[in-house]
Amino acid sequence: MRMGTAYLPLHYGRAPAWLFHRMKELAREMSLVIIDQFGPLEVLRRLSDPFWFQSFGCVLGFDWHSSGLTTTLCGALKEGLLGIERDSGLFIAGGKGRVSRKTPIEIEDFCHRFSMEARGLIYASKMTAKVDSAALQDGYQLYHHTFFFTQGGSWCVVQQGMNEHTGYARRYHWMGHGLDSFVCEPHSAICCNHRDKVLNMVARESEGVRQTTAQIASEHPDRITSEIQRLRNLELPRGHGVVLGDRGARWLMKVLKRTHEQQPVDFEALLSTQGVGAKTIRALALISELIYGVEPSFRDPAKFSFAHGGKDGHPYPVDRGNYDLSIEVLRQALSAAKIGRTEKLRAMRRLTFIEGQEMPPEE
Repeated sequence: MRMGTAYLPLHYGRAPAWLFHRMKELAREMSLVIIDQFGPLEVLRRLSDPFWFQSFGCVLGFDWHSSGLTTTLCGALKEGLLGIERDSGLFIAGGKGRVSRKTPIEIEDFCHRFSMEARGLIYASKMTAKVDSAALQDGYQLYHHTFFFTQGGSWCVVQQGMNEHTGYARRYHWMGHGLDSFVCEPHSAICCNHRDKVLNMVARESEGVRQTTAQIASEHPDRITSEIQRLRNLELPRGHGVVLGDRGARWLMKVLKRTHEQQPVDFEALLSTQGVGAKTIRALALISELIYGVEPSFRDPAKFSFAHGGKDGHPYPVDRGNYDLSIEVLRQALSAAKIGRTEKLRAMRRLTFIEGQEMPPEE
């Protein structure tokens, strides 16, 4: 299933070097065990679940309530699997800040090296970012984007946005396997402990607006000049934050000339057009409401909230000895050439017991 969003407070600083090194080791070994038992697609499924993702970060010893869990976990997993992509079958591109903007280049590089088709993967990366920054306008500016994919073309996305006014971050999860539409209910489970009114152009009830915005964007800008003038002078309907002065009107006309040349056939094509961002979508949604009387959805898709156990000593300090032991046990469990599958499973069972505690008899 496609998953959703986590809502986390912003924390500053970074993981200490001794912890991040262990996070890379343990993240790699845990991922390799999952791949060995279930295949790389299962890793994508689990990463696309915000609850499992959060639990994974806690197992690695990071702060349960910190936004930094997202960037640090993705970074540790990316570095941990670096260089063994051919064996693992799992590829990771993107990251935080400037690194996120290199995602298409990294995807293309992997595809060139391993004889894969890059176009669809790059499109998926760009569209997930476009949806969560322009089509779902909830007040969070994306600053982190990590794209996970397999050699078979399956993918998932973990990306995060920041709200400077509230001091919180919101994490978005996508699962490409089974995705029907980028622009209609792409999030099936969103975790967030705060709700607000947002412009939700990917809600099912926004279908009429999606159709009319694409229609308006395909028309010649001169035909809707009068409506643009109304945007400058009219008292706006609730929920819209579009105020057009002279500069705003000129900007919108310029964008509409471009969309007229492109002739987008639907909302997804409109959203994928270069230069079309949050302001354009918001303005077109308002024009659609003024001309056609179709109202967009203002429903925040958040549904759940959660909390879990880190590096800051809560619920307990990281035990370095046991951390290293877990890494070593997982590494040994994957030595399929030396031990059989039965012995591998026995090694995995040892992870569920504290060192020195007697294990129950095997059934």
